[in-house]
Amino acid sequence: MSIARAAEVLSAGGLVVFPTETVYGLGGDATNPKAVARIFAAKGRPRFNPLISHVLGLSEAEQHARLHPTARALADRFWPGPLTIVAPRRPDSTVAELACAGLATIALRAPAHPVARELLAAFGKPIVAPSANRSGHVSATTAQHAVEDLGASVDFVLDAGRSPIGLESTIVAIDDAGRATLLRVGAVSRAEIEASTGPLEAPQPNAVAAPGMLESHYAPRARLRLDAEAPRASEAYLAFGSDAPTGGLTLSASGDLVEAAANLYAHLRALDAAGAQTIAVAPIPAQGLGEAIRDRLARAAAPRERIANRE
Repeated sequence: MSIARAAEVLSAGGLVVFPTETVYGLGGDATNPKAVARIFAAKGRPRFNPLISHVLGLSEAEQHARLHPTARALADRFWPGPLTIVAPRRPDSTVAELACAGLATIALRAPAHPVARELLAAFGKPIVAPSANRSGHVSATTAQHAVEDLGASVDFVLDAGRSPIGLESTIVAIDDAGRATLLRVGAVSRAEIEASTGPLEAPQPNAVAAPGMLESHYAPRARLRLDAEAPRASEAYLAFGSDAPTGGLTLSASGDLVEAAANLYAHLRALDAAGAQTIAVAPIPAQGLGEAIRDRLARAAAPRERIANRE
């Protein structure tokens, strides 16, 4: 692993796969429009879907966004960590407009993973980084997942083992009036956010104001059948709270939602690679991390034809 070499690649406009505590990211120089365009091309990502710019902390974030006191309070509590804040973009921000998908807002996160933080410190500028996988596919929780999906599009890989959380960041928008809108549930629970913001508003229907809001997303090749108490003939089974039958896997035999989140994407990829045509998924409780897990599964199970027409 060479942080210095990875920073050199970013400076030259290259793309670097690097670990965060949530999932692996495909990183580029957030201030270089060509590097940002390479990320969209490598992922096959629609240009209307904005990207997250990663920074070291609050002082760096304030160079690019107008942060209401509510946003600062969230950053003080959850950064570095798995929370992304969407806020009005400053006109003098050096982050490329393409990274913001033409919106008047910018998505910012200060990751907690030590390798990600070392890379940010060595590079000295924001790093734009969506998950390191093909657009709409299962997110990468290992460097190998990223390489399998992106191949020659990647110029350098920082491999630090498996992502410890395994589920993307929670995304909250805070406008100039301090109104807080939950754009994506994730590794920080709704209840934890609302302890700082009060009740969260829901996003506008059909608006793509942040990553992970597309109706069809996080999907394996196999079809998913959700809230299945048992598999049907020929289905693979993704269990929760019990051991899986032969040919299946369990997210957590003990019913631990933290363990389930960490296993979700790797298990979907494994069942996909084993040739499953349909994956039946056991019911997942909706509290805490379960809300985020259910969100990812619902998007993975969504009809793909509808989103293909939108793209």
